[in-house]
Amino acid sequence: MINLPTWDDSLIKKYNVSGPRYTSYPTALSLQSGYDVAALRAAIQASSSHSLSLYVHIPFCHQLCYYCGCNKIVTRHQHKADTYLDNLELEIKAQAPLFAHYQVEQLHLGGGTPTFLSPAQMSRLLSMLEQHFTFTPKAQRSIEIDPRSLANNMLEHLKTLGFNRVSFGVQDFNDQVQEAVNRPQHMEDVIALLTQARELGFKSINADMIYGLPHQTPESFAQSIEKLIALSPDRVSVFNYAHLPDKFAAQRKLKEADMPTPEQKLTMFKNTLAQMTAAGYQFIGMDHFAKKQDELAIAQQHGKLHRNFQGYTTHGECDLLGLGVSSISQIGNAILQNEKELKAYYDAVNQQGFAIHKGMKLNDEDKLRAAVIKQLICHFELDISQFEAIHNLDFNSHFADALRALAPLAEDGLVEITPKKITVTSKGNLFIRIICMCFDAYLQQQLKTARFSRVI
Repeated sequence: MINLPTWDDSLIKKYNVSGPRYTSYPTALSLQSGYDVAALRAAIQASSSHSLSLYVHIPFCHQLCYYCGCNKIVTRHQHKADTYLDNLELEIKAQAPLFAHYQVEQLHLGGGTPTFLSPAQMSRLLSMLEQHFTFTPKAQRSIEIDPRSLANNMLEHLKTLGFNRVSFGVQDFNDQVQEAVNRPQHMEDVIALLTQARELGFKSINADMIYGLPHQTPESFAQSIEKLIALSPDRVSVFNYAHLPDKFAAQRKLKEADMPTPEQKLTMFKNTLAQMTAAGYQFIGMDHFAKKQDELAIAQQHGKLHRNFQGYTTHGECDLLGLGVSSISQIGNAILQNEKELKAYYDAVNQQGFAIHKGMKLNDEDKLRAAVIKQLICHFELDISQFEAIHNLDFNSHFADALRALAPLAEDGLVEITPKKITVTSKGNLFIRIICMCFDAYLQQQLKTARFSRVI
């Protein structure tokens, strides 16, 4: 179990820079065009896993949230989801035979807004997946939910379809904030939905919050966190809003003058840390919290936590297959991504059943550095002797560049380095992304071409 973060204003001022979130290494920015189904077949052949995690991207939303940076399509036309499912079925039929020797342990529906689908459309999607893939009896089935766009009786319907985890996008309980980001919702409705989900027996009920939005203050956001804690979700993600209006057009609708200052944002996260930990939640890392009896927290306590494109997970041994527009797969030693534009996705699956467009095959060095980054970002320490024994190398000489980059962080007390172990300190675990950046061989080039969110 990691130490409770120690807040140090001087270090935060010095190190609160931008960097990758490391849901993979190399990150998706390293993907190159020219990959296709041959790369997928080769990746499956090279993989030693027979367990599968499925991710299905549903890109549609009924309404535009101005802060959103996701791949989404805003529409009120429900029939567009039927067309999407038609094409998704083509992709499923083409890809599923390649995974005949796999068993699905995890299914996650993301977006967009997956609950844009009607109950009948949701049934159709699950029927397609169950017809063509083999699910384990206790497979984890999770879905992201916008509380404002839930059809009547949808929660009950999701339960009958086998979903056992739900994640509600709450973001904030303050009416002024919600109006500013074009996401008005009534707190009473959110409370009713979370209460109903608990009564229906969902195994895990999660909630997402965002700090840094217009009209938020440290005081108002602390009140929203208190209201959230009162609802007792099993897991909570508290994301730092990254304002990138040159990249996401919708964000131009937000008034920067109404946004909290960087100092206020830091105070919001500092308060959130104190509130969540005082309420008995374990700080998993970065912006994630979980109840101490949650399997995510237990996995971290026992050194078995993993991280992939779905974030922190207990299913790290699974290959990850992404279905739908823009979805990313992580199979064996390869990362592959589907077409990001809907028309291109439709054209690809109609012509060949596959929409893989970009990818990367990890070399031995990529895999080594990925192993280091995953260990540090999940467990905040790395046993050097054990790593050397597993990978048959001399750690100090192999990662001499990374250790040089870590030296200033060690001098500032963010990390402790001994001949046997690298340990992230309580001062340093807020800066885990920066520590991982020291092992990133691709980062300097990416910093020239991409903008990342700040680490806090």
